[in-house]
Amino acid sequence: MTVSLNECLNDFSAAMTSEKTFTLSDYSGKNIVLYFYPKDNTPGCTTESIAFRELYAEFQEANTLIFGLSRDSLRSHENFKNKLGLPFELISDPDELICNLFDVMKMKNMYGKQARGIERSTFVIDGNGQIVKEWRAVKVNGHVDEVLEYVRNFN
Repeated sequence: MTVSLNECLNDFSAAMTSEKTFTLSDYSGKNIVLYFYPKDNTPGCTTESIAFRELYAEFQEANTLIFGLSRDSLRSHENFKNKLGLPFELISDPDELICNLFDVMKMKNMYGKQARGIERSTFVIDGNGQIVKEWRAVKVNGHVDEVLEYVRNFN
C-alpha cells in the first residue's frame, strides 16, 4: 500500500528510541511530523535533525509531535539521539515496512553508483491519522522552518 495525500493511514507500529514503541493510534488527537532521513550521523541528516531540535518547543506549541525515521538500528538511533541531544524519539525501520508504506524508498546515485535508499521526505499527519501535507525529495536548508510554518497555520 502506498500512501497519498489526504489518505487515512492504517495503524502501524515500530520500535523507537527510549525503549518505546511507536503506534500511530497512540497519538490520536495530536498532529505528527514524521520525517524520513537516509542515515544517522551523515551531514544532511545531522543538520536536519538539529533544525528540528532547535524548533522543538515551537512545534509543541503548535500541538505537533516530531518523530524521525530511518533504517538504522535502535542502537545507532540511541547514539545519534544522545550525541545531538534530540528531545524527540527516532523510529527504526530496518525492514523498510514503514518506508514502503510511505513510498520513500528510491534508487539514488551515490558516488557514481545506483543504490536504493530513503528519499528525504516529511509528512504531517493530523490527529485523525490522515496525511495533510507531504514534502518529497527534501532539501535540508529552510525545510524545517517551512514545516513549522505549515503546522502553525494548520492548527
